Amino acid sequence: MQTIWRRTFRRAGPALAALALGGTTLAAPATAQSRPAFTVPVQYVKLPNGLKVVLSPDHTAPTVAVAVYYNIGFRNEPRDRTGFAHLFEHMMFQGSANLGKMEFIRLVSTNGGILNGSTRFDFTNYFEVVPSNKLETALWAEADRMKGLAITQDNLTNQQGVVKNEVKVNVLNTPYGGFPWLDMPQYANSNWYNSHNFYGDLSDIDAATLADVKQFFHTFYVPNNAALAVVGDIDPAAALAMVKKYFGGIPAGHPPAKPDLTEPRQTVERKFSKVDSLATRPALAFAYHMPPRNTPEYYAMAVIEQIMGEGRDGRLYQQLVQRQGLTAEITSSINELGNIYNYAGPMLWTVSLFHDADKTPERIMAAADETIESLRTTPVDQATIDRAIIKLRSDLYDTMGGFFGFGRADLLAAFALFDDDPSRINRLEPEFRKVTPQLVQRTAQEWLRPTNRTVLVLEAAKAGTAPSKGGN
Repeated sequence: MQTIWRRTFRRAGPALAALALGGTTLAAPATAQSRPAFTVPVQYVKLPNGLKVVLSPDHTAPTVAVAVYYNIGFRNEPRDRTGFAHLFEHMMFQGSANLGKMEFIRLVSTNGGILNGSTRFDFTNYFEVVPSNKLETALWAEADRMKGLAITQDNLTNQQGVVKNEVKVNVLNTPYGGFPWLDMPQYANSNWYNSHNFYGDLSDIDAATLADVKQFFHTFYVPNNAALAVVGDIDPAAALAMVKKYFGGIPAGHPPAKPDLTEPRQTVERKFSKVDSLATRPALAFAYHMPPRNTPEYYAMAVIEQIMGEGRDGRLYQQLVQRQGLTAEITSSINELGNIYNYAGPMLWTVSLFHDADKTPERIMAAADETIESLRTTPVDQATIDRAIIKLRSDLYDTMGGFFGFGRADLLAAFALFDDDPSRINRLEPEFRKVTPQLVQRTAQEWLRPTNRTVLVLEAAKAGTAPSKGGN
Protein backbone atom coordinates (compact mmCIF):
# COMPACT_ATOMS: atom_id res chain seq x y z
CA MET A 1 0.00 0.00 0.00
CA GLN A 2 1.08 3.58 -0.49
CA THR A 3 2.25 4.66 2.90
CA ILE A 4 3.92 8.03 2.47
CA TRP A 5 1.82 10.67 0.77
CA ARG A 6 3.37 13.85 -0.54
CA ARG A 7 1.44 16.68 -2.14
CA THR A 8 1.40 15.94 -5.86
CA PHE A 9 -0.20 19.12 -7.13
CA ARG A 10 0.28 22.82 -6.78
CA ARG A 11 -2.51 24.82 -5.29
CA ALA A 12 -4.76 26.30 -7.89
CA GLY A 13 -5.07 30.04 -7.95
CA PRO A 14 -8.48 31.69 -8.18
CA ALA A 15 -9.98 33.22 -11.25
CA LEU A 16 -9.67 36.97 -10.93
CA ALA A 17 -12.63 37.89 -13.09
CA ALA A 18 -15.88 36.31 -14.20
CA LEU A 19 -17.78 36.77 -17.45
CA ALA A 20 -21.01 38.62 -16.77
CA LEU A 21 -24.12 36.70 -17.73
CA GLY A 22 -25.80 37.87 -20.88
CA GLY A 23 -22.94 39.99 -22.18
CA THR A 24 -19.25 40.29 -22.76
CA THR A 25 -18.38 42.65 -19.92
CA LEU A 26 -16.06 41.28 -17.24
CA ALA A 27 -17.51 41.53 -13.77
CA ALA A 28 -15.44 42.91 -10.91
CA PRO A 29 -13.66 40.21 -8.90
CA ALA A 30 -15.34 39.11 -5.72
CA THR A 31 -13.30 39.69 -2.59
CA ALA A 32 -12.63 37.04 0.02
CA GLN A 33 -15.09 38.79 2.33
CA SER A 34 -17.91 38.97 -0.23
CA ARG A 35 -17.88 35.36 -1.40
CA PRO A 36 -20.67 33.25 0.13
CA ALA A 37 -19.54 30.48 2.44
CA PHE A 38 -20.25 26.86 1.61
CA THR A 39 -21.53 24.83 4.55
CA VAL A 40 -20.60 21.18 4.93
CA PRO A 41 -23.34 19.07 6.55
CA VAL A 42 -21.91 17.45 9.68
CA GLN A 43 -23.49 14.94 12.04
CA TYR A 44 -21.23 13.96 14.94
CA VAL A 45 -21.88 11.02 17.26
CA LYS A 46 -19.74 9.24 19.84
CA LEU A 47 -20.46 5.57 20.44
CA PRO A 48 -20.41 4.22 24.02
CA ASN A 49 -17.04 2.56 23.29
CA GLY A 50 -15.53 5.96 22.46
CA LEU A 51 -15.48 5.75 18.65
CA LYS A 52 -15.94 9.19 17.10
CA VAL A 53 -18.30 9.01 14.12
CA VAL A 54 -18.80 11.77 11.55
CA LEU A 55 -21.49 11.56 8.86
CA SER A 56 -21.66 14.01 5.96
CA PRO A 57 -24.14 13.41 3.12
CA ASP A 58 -23.28 14.51 -0.41
CA HIS A 59 -25.52 13.23 -3.19
CA THR A 60 -23.39 14.54 -6.06
CA ALA A 61 -22.43 10.99 -7.11
CA PRO A 62 -23.58 7.51 -6.02
CA THR A 63 -20.39 6.83 -4.08
CA VAL A 64 -19.33 6.90 -0.45
CA ALA A 65 -15.97 7.36 1.25
CA VAL A 66 -15.29 5.48 4.48
CA ALA A 67 -12.23 6.66 6.42
CA VAL A 68 -10.91 5.28 9.71
CA TYR A 69 -8.25 7.34 11.49
CA TYR A 70 -6.25 6.02 14.44
CA ASN A 71 -4.54 8.45 16.80
CA ILE A 72 -1.07 6.99 16.29
CA GLY A 73 1.42 8.33 13.77
CA PHE A 74 5.09 8.80 13.09
CA ARG A 75 5.88 11.09 15.96
CA ASN A 76 3.84 9.57 18.76
CA GLU A 77 5.10 6.03 18.25
CA PRO A 78 6.88 4.42 21.25
CA ARG A 79 10.58 4.99 21.88
CA ASP A 80 12.97 2.29 20.64
CA ARG A 81 10.40 1.35 18.02
CA THR A 82 11.15 3.85 15.27
CA GLY A 83 9.10 3.11 12.20
CA PHE A 84 6.64 0.99 14.15
CA ALA A 85 3.59 3.07 13.25
CA HIS A 86 4.51 2.63 9.59
CA LEU A 87 5.20 -1.10 10.00
CA PHE A 88 1.84 -1.60 11.65
CA GLU A 89 0.01 0.15 8.85
CA HIS A 90 1.26 -2.64 6.59
CA MET A 91 0.10 -5.26 9.08
CA MET A 92 -3.46 -4.00 8.81
CA PHE A 93 -3.73 -5.40 5.28
CA GLN A 94 -2.60 -8.91 6.22
CA GLY A 95 -5.99 -10.31 7.17
CA SER A 96 -8.54 -10.27 9.98
CA ALA A 97 -11.01 -12.56 11.71
CA ASN A 98 -13.22 -13.09 8.64
CA LEU A 99 -10.97 -11.92 5.81
CA GLY A 100 -7.81 -13.76 4.83
CA LYS A 101 -4.55 -12.26 3.65
CA MET A 102 -5.19 -9.62 0.94
CA GLU A 103 -8.92 -10.43 0.92
CA PHE A 104 -9.76 -6.94 2.20
CA ILE A 105 -8.22 -5.45 -0.94
CA ARG A 106 -9.98 -7.94 -3.20
CA LEU A 107 -13.31 -7.33 -1.47
CA VAL A 108 -13.15 -3.60 -2.17
CA SER A 109 -11.83 -3.86 -5.72
CA THR A 110 -14.31 -6.53 -6.83
CA ASN A 111 -17.13 -4.30 -5.57
CA GLY A 112 -15.98 -1.42 -7.78
CA GLY A 113 -14.09 0.49 -5.10
CA ILE A 114 -10.63 1.87 -4.39
CA LEU A 115 -8.70 1.93 -1.12
CA ASN A 116 -5.46 2.95 0.50
CA GLY A 117 -3.77 3.65 3.79
CA SER A 118 -1.02 5.94 5.00
CA THR A 119 1.04 6.89 8.01
CA ARG A 120 1.27 10.59 8.80
CA PHE A 121 2.79 12.71 11.55
CA ASP A 122 -0.12 12.31 13.99
CA PHE A 123 -2.32 9.51 12.68
CA THR A 124 -2.53 6.37 10.59
CA ASN A 125 -5.51 6.20 8.27
CA TYR A 126 -7.32 3.71 6.06
CA PHE A 127 -10.03 4.52 3.55
CA GLU A 128 -12.24 3.08 0.86
CA VAL A 129 -14.35 4.75 -1.80
CA VAL A 130 -17.11 2.40 -2.93
CA PRO A 131 -20.49 2.56 -4.66
CA SER A 132 -22.96 3.81 -2.09
CA ASN A 133 -24.87 0.52 -2.09
CA LYS A 134 -21.69 -1.14 -0.78
CA LEU A 135 -21.37 1.06 2.30
CA GLU A 136 -22.33 -1.77 4.63
CA THR A 137 -19.68 -4.01 3.11
CA ALA A 138 -16.96 -1.42 3.71
CA LEU A 139 -18.07 -0.77 7.28
CA TRP A 140 -18.16 -4.50 8.05
CA ALA A 141 -14.66 -5.00 6.67
CA GLU A 142 -13.16 -2.06 8.61
CA ALA A 143 -14.81 -3.23 11.83
CA ASP A 144 -13.57 -6.77 11.24
CA ARG A 145 -9.93 -5.73 11.28
CA MET A 146 -10.41 -3.25 14.13
CA LYS A 147 -11.65 -6.03 16.39
CA GLY A 148 -9.65 -8.97 15.09
CA LEU A 149 -6.46 -8.37 13.12
CA ALA A 150 -4.58 -11.50 12.03
CA ILE A 151 -1.31 -11.10 13.91
CA THR A 152 1.01 -13.98 13.02
CA GLN A 153 4.76 -14.42 12.86
CA ASP A 154 4.58 -15.10 9.12
CA ASN A 155 2.73 -11.83 8.51
CA LEU A 156 5.15 -9.89 10.70
CA THR A 157 8.26 -11.34 9.09
CA ASN A 158 6.86 -10.69 5.63
CA GLN A 159 5.99 -7.07 6.36
CA GLN A 160 9.29 -6.37 8.08
CA GLY A 161 10.89 -7.25 4.77
CA VAL A 162 8.44 -5.13 2.80
CA VAL A 163 8.99 -2.08 5.00
CA LYS A 164 12.78 -2.41 4.94
CA ASN A 165 12.70 -2.62 1.16
CA GLU A 166 10.47 0.44 1.04
CA VAL A 167 12.99 2.38 3.13
CA LYS A 168 15.81 1.27 0.85
CA VAL A 169 13.91 2.14 -2.33
CA ASN A 170 12.36 5.43 -1.20
CA VAL A 171 15.21 6.81 0.93
CA LEU A 172 18.53 5.00 1.03
CA ASN A 173 18.93 4.18 -2.65
CA THR A 174 17.12 7.14 -4.21
CA PRO A 175 18.59 10.56 -5.01
CA TYR A 176 17.17 13.15 -2.62
CA GLY A 177 15.37 10.36 -0.73
CA GLY A 178 13.59 11.90 2.23
CA PHE A 179 14.53 15.45 1.24
CA PRO A 180 13.22 17.51 2.85
CA TRP A 181 10.17 15.88 4.50
CA LEU A 182 12.14 13.22 6.39
CA ASP A 183 15.34 15.21 6.89
CA MET A 184 14.08 18.56 8.09
CA PRO A 185 12.14 17.47 11.21
CA GLN A 186 15.24 15.64 12.43
CA TYR A 187 17.39 18.76 12.10
CA ALA A 188 14.87 21.41 13.15
CA ASN A 189 13.29 19.79 16.22
CA SER A 190 14.66 19.04 19.69
CA ASN A 191 11.98 16.76 21.13
CA TRP A 192 12.70 13.09 20.30
CA TYR A 193 9.10 12.48 19.26
CA ASN A 194 9.35 15.17 16.60
CA SER A 195 12.95 14.55 15.56
CA HIS A 196 13.51 10.81 15.27
CA ASN A 197 13.72 8.92 11.98
CA PHE A 198 10.04 8.49 11.12
CA TYR A 199 10.63 5.82 8.51
CA GLY A 200 12.49 3.81 11.13
CA ASP A 201 15.97 2.51 11.65
CA LEU A 202 16.34 -0.89 10.01
CA SER A 203 17.59 -2.37 13.28
CA ASP A 204 14.45 -1.21 15.10
CA ILE A 205 12.24 -2.72 12.41
CA ASP A 206 14.12 -6.01 12.69
CA ALA A 207 13.79 -5.96 16.49
CA ALA A 208 9.97 -5.88 16.43
CA THR A 209 8.53 -9.04 17.97
CA LEU A 210 5.13 -10.67 17.70
CA ALA A 211 4.44 -9.63 21.29
CA ASP A 212 5.28 -6.02 20.36
CA VAL A 213 2.80 -6.10 17.49
CA LYS A 214 0.01 -7.56 19.61
CA GLN A 215 0.59 -5.00 22.33
CA PHE A 216 0.66 -2.17 19.79
CA PHE A 217 -2.62 -3.31 18.26
CA HIS A 218 -4.46 -3.62 21.57
CA THR A 219 -3.06 -0.28 22.75
CA PHE A 220 -3.64 2.00 19.77
CA TYR A 221 -6.09 0.26 17.41
CA VAL A 222 -9.08 0.57 19.69
CA PRO A 223 -12.33 2.45 19.08
CA ASN A 224 -11.67 5.10 21.73
CA ASN A 225 -8.45 6.00 19.92
CA ALA A 226 -10.11 6.33 16.51
CA ALA A 227 -12.44 8.40 14.36
CA LEU A 228 -14.66 7.17 11.53
CA ALA A 229 -15.86 9.49 8.76
CA VAL A 230 -18.54 8.47 6.25
CA VAL A 231 -19.00 10.95 3.40
CA GLY A 232 -21.09 10.70 0.26
CA ASP A 233 -24.41 9.43 -1.02
CA ILE A 234 -25.80 8.28 2.32
CA ASP A 235 -28.87 8.49 4.48
CA PRO A 236 -27.27 9.52 7.79
CA ALA A 237 -29.73 7.60 9.97
CA ALA A 238 -29.25 4.38 7.99
CA ALA A 239 -25.47 4.85 7.90
CA LEU A 240 -25.33 5.42 11.65
CA ALA A 241 -27.34 2.27 12.25
CA MET A 242 -24.78 0.31 10.22
CA VAL A 243 -21.91 1.88 12.13
CA LYS A 244 -23.47 0.93 15.46
CA LYS A 245 -24.16 -2.59 14.21
CA TYR A 246 -20.56 -3.32 13.25
CA PHE A 247 -18.47 -1.07 15.50
CA GLY A 248 -20.66 -0.71 18.57
CA GLY A 249 -19.72 -4.09 20.03
CA ILE A 250 -15.96 -3.61 19.81
CA PRO A 251 -14.67 -3.08 23.36
CA ALA A 252 -12.87 0.12 24.29
CA GLY A 253 -9.18 -0.07 25.07
CA HIS A 254 -6.75 1.80 27.27
CA PRO A 255 -4.61 3.99 25.01
CA PRO A 256 -1.73 5.66 26.85
CA ALA A 257 -1.57 9.32 27.67
CA LYS A 258 -0.44 11.40 24.72
CA PRO A 259 3.30 12.12 24.77
CA ASP A 260 4.54 15.66 25.26
CA LEU A 261 5.26 16.95 21.75
CA THR A 262 6.08 20.53 22.66
CA GLU A 263 9.16 22.16 21.21
CA PRO A 264 11.20 24.79 23.06
CA ARG A 265 11.34 28.24 21.51
CA GLN A 266 14.22 28.23 19.06
CA THR A 267 16.62 31.12 19.73
CA VAL A 268 19.60 30.30 17.49
CA GLU A 269 19.55 29.63 13.76
CA ARG A 270 20.50 26.06 12.95
CA LYS A 271 22.58 25.21 9.89
CA PHE A 272 23.34 21.72 8.64
CA SER A 273 24.68 20.05 5.56
CA LYS A 274 24.49 16.50 4.29
CA VAL A 275 26.07 14.72 1.35
CA ASP A 276 23.77 12.79 -0.96
CA SER A 277 25.87 10.14 -2.64
CA LEU A 278 23.34 9.74 -5.48
CA ALA A 279 22.38 13.37 -6.13
CA THR A 280 23.55 15.17 -9.27
CA ARG A 281 22.54 18.70 -8.26
CA PRO A 282 22.76 20.50 -4.94
CA ALA A 283 19.59 21.38 -3.05
CA LEU A 284 18.60 23.66 -0.21
CA ALA A 285 15.77 23.75 2.31
CA PHE A 286 14.92 26.12 5.11
CA ALA A 287 12.16 25.81 7.67
CA TYR A 288 10.52 27.91 10.39
CA HIS A 289 8.66 26.56 13.39
CA MET A 290 4.93 27.24 13.10
CA PRO A 291 2.72 28.96 15.68
CA PRO A 292 0.50 26.60 17.71
CA ARG A 293 -2.40 25.20 15.75
CA ASN A 294 -5.75 27.06 15.83
CA THR A 295 -4.28 30.29 17.21
CA PRO A 296 -4.69 33.63 15.39
CA GLU A 297 -1.00 33.44 14.48
CA TYR A 298 -1.52 29.98 12.95
CA TYR A 299 -4.11 31.39 10.55
CA ALA A 300 -1.84 34.35 9.85
CA MET A 301 1.05 32.01 9.00
CA ALA A 302 -1.18 30.18 6.54
CA VAL A 303 -1.83 33.54 4.87
CA ILE A 304 1.89 34.34 4.96
CA GLU A 305 2.73 31.03 3.32
CA GLN A 306 0.40 31.88 0.46
CA ILE A 307 1.90 35.37 0.07
CA MET A 308 5.48 34.14 0.19
CA GLY A 309 5.57 30.64 -1.23
CA GLU A 310 2.52 29.60 -3.20
CA GLY A 311 2.15 30.18 -6.91
CA ARG A 312 4.16 32.23 -9.34
CA ASP A 313 2.98 35.40 -7.67
CA GLY A 314 4.62 34.25 -4.44
CA ARG A 315 7.29 36.66 -3.28
CA LEU A 316 9.96 33.99 -2.92
CA TYR A 317 9.28 32.72 -6.43
CA GLN A 318 9.42 36.24 -7.78
CA GLN A 319 12.73 36.89 -6.04
CA LEU A 320 14.57 33.59 -6.39
CA VAL A 321 13.30 32.57 -9.82
CA GLN A 322 12.08 35.59 -11.76
CA ARG A 323 14.47 38.30 -10.60
CA GLN A 324 17.69 36.52 -9.66
CA GLY A 325 17.48 33.22 -11.55
CA LEU A 326 18.83 31.22 -8.60
CA THR A 327 16.53 28.28 -9.24
CA ALA A 328 13.77 27.28 -11.64
CA GLU A 329 11.18 26.42 -8.99
CA ILE A 330 10.55 26.45 -5.27
CA THR A 331 8.36 24.19 -3.18
CA SER A 332 6.59 25.66 -0.16
CA SER A 333 4.62 23.63 2.35
CA ILE A 334 3.07 23.66 5.79
CA ASN A 335 2.86 19.94 6.63
CA GLU A 336 4.66 18.09 3.87
CA LEU A 337 2.66 14.91 4.51
CA GLY A 338 -0.76 16.44 4.17
CA ASN A 339 -2.24 19.92 4.42
CA ILE A 340 -2.38 22.78 6.88
CA TYR A 341 -5.36 21.24 8.68
CA ASN A 342 -4.69 17.53 9.24
CA TYR A 343 -2.00 17.54 11.88
CA ALA A 344 -1.97 18.04 15.65
CA GLY A 345 1.53 18.62 17.01
CA PRO A 346 4.29 21.09 16.19
CA MET A 347 4.80 21.84 12.52
CA LEU A 348 7.27 23.52 10.18
CA TRP A 349 6.84 25.84 7.23
CA THR A 350 9.39 24.43 4.81
CA VAL A 351 10.73 25.89 1.57
CA SER A 352 12.95 23.75 -0.65
CA LEU A 353 14.62 24.07 -4.02
CA PHE A 354 17.20 22.56 -6.34
CA HIS A 355 19.93 24.74 -7.85
CA ASP A 356 23.03 24.70 -10.01
CA ALA A 357 26.44 24.40 -8.39
CA ASP A 358 27.42 27.98 -9.29
CA LYS A 359 24.54 29.35 -7.21
CA THR A 360 25.80 29.13 -3.65
CA PRO A 361 23.57 28.46 -0.62
CA GLU A 362 24.78 31.75 0.88
CA ARG A 363 23.60 33.71 -2.16
CA ILE A 364 20.24 31.93 -2.19
CA MET A 365 19.66 32.53 1.52
CA ALA A 366 20.64 36.18 1.18
CA ALA A 367 17.97 36.62 -1.50
CA ALA A 368 15.42 34.75 0.60
CA ASP A 369 16.29 36.86 3.66
CA GLU A 370 15.80 40.07 1.72
CA THR A 371 12.31 38.94 0.74
CA ILE A 372 11.33 37.65 4.16
CA GLU A 373 12.68 40.69 6.00
CA SER A 374 10.57 42.98 3.82
CA LEU A 375 7.48 41.21 5.16
CA ARG A 376 8.71 41.57 8.74
CA THR A 377 9.42 45.29 8.42
CA THR A 378 6.73 46.54 6.02
CA PRO A 379 3.02 45.82 6.57
CA VAL A 380 1.20 44.19 3.68
CA ASP A 381 -1.94 45.85 2.36
CA GLN A 382 -5.42 44.37 2.75
CA ALA A 383 -5.61 43.57 -0.96
CA THR A 384 -2.62 41.24 -0.61
CA ILE A 385 -4.27 39.47 2.30
CA ASP A 386 -7.54 39.19 0.40
CA ARG A 387 -5.76 37.60 -2.54
CA ALA A 388 -4.05 35.10 -0.23
CA ILE A 389 -7.35 34.22 1.43
CA ILE A 390 -8.96 33.61 -1.95
CA LYS A 391 -6.10 31.21 -2.75
CA LEU A 392 -6.60 29.49 0.60
CA ARG A 393 -10.32 29.24 -0.03
CA SER A 394 -9.72 27.73 -3.45
CA ASP A 395 -7.31 25.22 -1.98
CA LEU A 396 -9.71 24.33 0.84
CA TYR A 397 -12.58 23.67 -1.56
CA ASP A 398 -10.26 21.73 -3.82
CA THR A 399 -9.29 19.59 -0.84
CA MET A 400 -12.88 19.06 0.29
CA GLY A 401 -13.99 18.03 -3.19
CA GLY A 402 -10.98 15.89 -3.95
CA PHE A 403 -10.68 12.16 -4.57
CA PHE A 404 -14.34 11.12 -4.61
CA GLY A 405 -15.16 12.51 -1.18
CA PHE A 406 -12.03 11.38 0.62
CA GLY A 407 -10.75 14.96 0.88
CA ARG A 408 -13.76 15.96 2.95
CA ALA A 409 -13.57 12.76 4.98
CA ASP A 410 -9.92 13.48 5.73
CA LEU A 411 -10.68 16.90 7.24
CA LEU A 412 -13.70 15.68 9.19
CA ALA A 413 -11.85 12.70 10.65
CA ALA A 414 -8.84 14.84 11.58
CA PHE A 415 -10.98 17.49 13.29
CA ALA A 416 -12.88 14.81 15.18
CA LEU A 417 -9.68 13.06 16.22
CA PHE A 418 -7.70 16.14 17.24
CA ASP A 419 -10.33 18.73 18.18
CA ASP A 420 -13.38 16.64 19.07
CA ASP A 421 -15.15 19.05 16.73
CA PRO A 422 -15.57 18.10 13.06
CA SER A 423 -17.88 21.08 12.53
CA ARG A 424 -14.71 23.16 12.66
CA ILE A 425 -14.59 22.54 8.90
CA ASN A 426 -17.22 25.27 8.55
CA ARG A 427 -15.30 27.83 10.63
CA LEU A 428 -12.04 27.85 8.71
CA GLU A 429 -12.94 30.64 6.29
CA PRO A 430 -14.17 33.03 9.01
CA GLU A 431 -10.90 32.53 10.91
CA PHE A 432 -8.84 33.41 7.86
CA ARG A 433 -10.94 36.52 7.33
CA LYS A 434 -9.95 37.76 10.79
CA VAL A 435 -6.32 38.07 9.67
CA THR A 436 -5.25 41.72 9.44
CA PRO A 437 -2.10 43.44 8.11
CA GLN A 438 -1.10 44.11 11.72
CA LEU A 439 -1.46 40.44 12.67
CA VAL A 440 0.54 39.36 9.63
CA GLN A 441 3.41 41.68 10.56
CA ARG A 442 3.41 40.66 14.25
CA THR A 443 3.38 37.00 13.25
CA ALA A 444 6.21 37.49 10.77
CA GLN A 445 8.29 39.38 13.31
CA GLU A 446 8.08 36.54 15.82
CA TRP A 447 7.92 33.40 13.70
CA LEU A 448 10.02 34.39 10.70
CA ARG A 449 13.01 35.34 12.83
CA PRO A 450 16.29 33.96 11.47
CA THR A 451 16.75 32.51 14.96
CA ASN A 452 13.57 30.46 14.46
CA ARG A 453 14.96 28.92 11.28
CA THR A 454 16.82 25.77 10.28
CA VAL A 455 18.77 25.67 7.02
CA LEU A 456 19.71 22.37 5.38
CA VAL A 457 22.25 22.29 2.54
CA LEU A 458 22.30 19.12 0.45
CA GLU A 459 25.59 18.56 -1.31
CA ALA A 460 25.46 16.50 -4.50
CA ALA A 461 28.25 13.92 -4.58
CA LYS A 462 27.68 13.31 -8.30
CA ALA A 463 27.46 16.95 -9.32
CA GLY A 464 28.34 17.42 -12.97
CA THR A 465 27.69 13.78 -13.93
CA ALA A 466 24.28 14.47 -15.45
CA PRO A 467 22.80 17.25 -17.56
CA SER A 468 21.43 20.13 -15.54
CA LYS A 469 17.65 20.27 -15.25
CA GLY A 470 15.62 23.37 -14.59
CA GLY A 471 13.45 22.34 -11.66
CA ASN A 472 12.79 19.54 -9.27
